Parts: sequence; C-alpha cells; structure tokens
Amino acid sequence: MKRAIPVLVLSAVGLIPVWRYEPSLGTATEAAAPASTPSASSAASGSGSGSTVVKGSTVQTDKGPVQVEVTFQGSEITAVKMLQQPNHPQTTAAVPKLIAETLEAQSSDIDTVSGATITSDGYRESLQAAIDANAKSASSSSASPSASAASQTQTVDGSTVNTDKGPVQVQVSFEGDKITAVKMLQQPNHPQTTAAVPKLIAETLEAQSSDIDTVSGATITSDGYRESLQAAIDAKGA
Repeated sequence: MKRAIPVLVLSAVGLIPVWRYEPSLGTATEAAAPASTPSASSAASGSGSGSTVVKGSTVQTDKGPVQVEVTFQGSEITAVKMLQQPNHPQTTAAVPKLIAETLEAQSSDIDTVSGATITSDGYRESLQAAIDANAKSASSSSASPSASAASQTQTVDGSTVNTDKGPVQVQVSFEGDKITAVKMLQQPNHPQTTAAVPKLIAETLEAQSSDIDTVSGATITSDGYRESLQAAIDAKGA
C-alpha cells in the first residue's frame, strides 16, 4: 500500500502538462486562419491613378431602374459595375454576360442577352451615357493644353520701312494679345535714333499699341517704328 501512493502521485503529475497545453492547441488553430480575400471592388479601388470612374445615366425600365458605373483607363473600359438593376433572376444571370461582352467590345455595341431584353437595353443606354461622359471629359482635358499654348510667347517681325535715314524694322513678342517686348531688327545708325529707341519701346509697352508719341529729334525714325510696329500687331491678329 505504501508503494501505491507514489505511483498515484507520479501519474497525477504526469497529467498536468496535458491539461496545461490542451487549450493552446485550439488557440493556435484559430490564429492560423487565413485572412479574407479582398473583394473585386476593393482591388479596383487600388488600381492606377490614371483610372477614371464614371456613372452612367439611370434608365427606367419596365422591370426597374438600370444604372452602370464604368472604370476607364484613358479611353479603355477596364471594369463595369451595376449600381442599379431589376431584382429578377434573369437579370442576375444576364449582368455578368453583359459586362464580359462590354470588356471585349470596348463599346456599348453588344448583343442582347436572351431572356433579359429589357435589362440589356437599359444596360446599353446607361453604358453609352458613361462612355460619352468620359469622352467629353477627355476632350475638355486635351483642349486645356491648346488654351495654354495660345498664351505662350509669340514673336512677330514687323515690315521693313525704308526711311530717309535708313530702314526701320521691329520684332514684337506677344503673350496672348499682350505686347511683352519689342526689339529693333533694323534702325538708322544715328545718335538721335539710338537715344529715341528705348523711349519708343517703353511707350509701346505702356500703350500696348502703336498709338505712341513721336520722340523729339527722331521724327523719321518714330514714324518708321510705328509703321513697322503696327504691321507686326496686324500680323499677330491675322
């Protein structure tokens, strides 16, 4: 009997590690569970910054409203999402087919899905509205650089005016319609002309036209300057 007591004690001690670690097995399994896979819409939202998302018009059909949301990469259709659709089994079955055809055709020129004619018609109409809106937006964006280009500096040579003192010709720089600089391409080699030119240019920049005063002592040069300047202004406006 005395020997039996140590055996029971050792058996009880041997079971302690089993009781201690059984709960940890369940915890480890739960921690190892795989994370949920991101949905397709979440993946689309992480697409390139060049993507444009456009909502099509809401088309009221006999079965209910139909509206699509289209994602474009430039002019390429990369995804289509239904925002509104009839709650009908045939519509549910038709939508994936319509989207697949759209991605292949890259337009609204797609076939009607059998059994879902009304939904197909509404889908095409909403899709075309989104395509038109994207094209209009792209056209506006491309027009902006043109407007910017129009405001860039343009240089125009005026006519060569032959005077009694020698030829006079100016070159005018424009920023849009504004005169930003005037340069003498030809002028009489005379001290009074040399002294008059800076005054003529300063008056031009202030007046923004050829309606400027004659510089005293340089009447002939002033007349030639105004004539060449006006020719440059007229050429710019042509």
